[in-house]
Amino acid sequence: MAEVPLVLILVGLVAYTLLGGADFGAGLWELTARGERGSALRDHTHRAMAPVWEANHVWLIFVLTVCWTAYPQAFSSIASTLTIPLFVAGLGVILRGATYALRAGVSSPREEGVLSVTFALSSVLTPFALGAMVGGIASQRVPVGNAAGDEISSWLNPTSILTGTLAVATSAYLAAVYLAADSTRMDDREIADAFRKRAVVAGLVAGTIAIAGPLVLREDARPLFDGLTSGLGLVALVVSALAGVAALVLVAARRYEPARVVAAAAVAAIVAGWGVAQPDPILPGLSIEEAAASDATITAVLIGFAVGLLILLPSLAYLFRLVLSGRFDPAAPLAGDGEGTVELDLRDTGKGGRTIALPVSGGLLGAGAAITFIADDALRPVGVAAMLVGAVGAFVALASLDDAEPTKNGG
Repeated sequence: MAEVPLVLILVGLVAYTLLGGADFGAGLWELTARGERGSALRDHTHRAMAPVWEANHVWLIFVLTVCWTAYPQAFSSIASTLTIPLFVAGLGVILRGATYALRAGVSSPREEGVLSVTFALSSVLTPFALGAMVGGIASQRVPVGNAAGDEISSWLNPTSILTGTLAVATSAYLAAVYLAADSTRMDDREIADAFRKRAVVAGLVAGTIAIAGPLVLREDARPLFDGLTSGLGLVALVVSALAGVAALVLVAARRYEPARVVAAAAVAAIVAGWGVAQPDPILPGLSIEEAAASDATITAVLIGFAVGLLILLPSLAYLFRLVLSGRFDPAAPLAGDGEGTVELDLRDTGKGGRTIALPVSGGLLGAGAAITFIADDALRPVGVAAMLVGAVGAFVALASLDDAEPTKNGG
């Protein structure tokens, strides 16, 4: 059971990289949004981020919560040694939020310029600091103990600079691809072409950094280099490279929707590659089994995770469905065409087997929780698996409830 929370942390990091990272990248493009079309580019960036920018940070909170609960000794060692980049990342998140909120109340071009630059710089600092933290952990520069590592070299070293720079480049790349796709959906060819050019440039920069990465790791983090050049680590690198090239081809051909998916796969493969290539000890001298909390604590974390999925994932799925379908776009028509109010008729929500799927999933969730709590160690993995399957099944059933037919009431 000790490895299960680590898998969840890796999944959370992938989600935060693909969603939160794109938000940071969108902020970075503020620096290039100048000239005659600068205002239009900035407006499009902020409009695209508006519905999701806060929701995306839920994945960072998830990663931190699972880490400090399931691996308390490792978390305290990481947080105390890497205090400076952790502070920089937190400060960047706060500044981004503040400048984004204050932007609605600007009264002069000078104020807007100050907020724009602050927003852009904080959007660069945060992914770099988070990437540098990953580099410090990956190169095993974080020893066990309270502030036991060097507070400077633990995150300012060749591997950390590499991962920090790669985090900034991939964030910019994802943001440009996503924003180009959003512009196409709103039929704004000029803005789409502007972000298309940015996506190609950022993709080439990110690809160059990724290609140079193994050369840096070979000299500075040899165990990680060995993991990335063999076994599953090598598979992840190859998948990332192929997906990255395919995404650039799709962007060049203005096929933005498939490019969005393929670009995300390329970046996700990078994060997954680090996860499978990382040396077995989670920190130098501290194995995963030694770092893990008790089975009872991990079981509680997994149960909380499964229950949380029932609330979080349907909400996020519905939010992104609305965003990607254009419901928040400026020209999007309101449901019901402005005539009366709109309600959902949920009488037919059992259509397609959903009536059966929801109680079955709930039963699996409850049975899995009971097995996990009551059964011995040998059956606990079965209980955890049943909980996860039940949670996913319930998510699918709940997330599809919005397929019900809308009905109008009133005049």
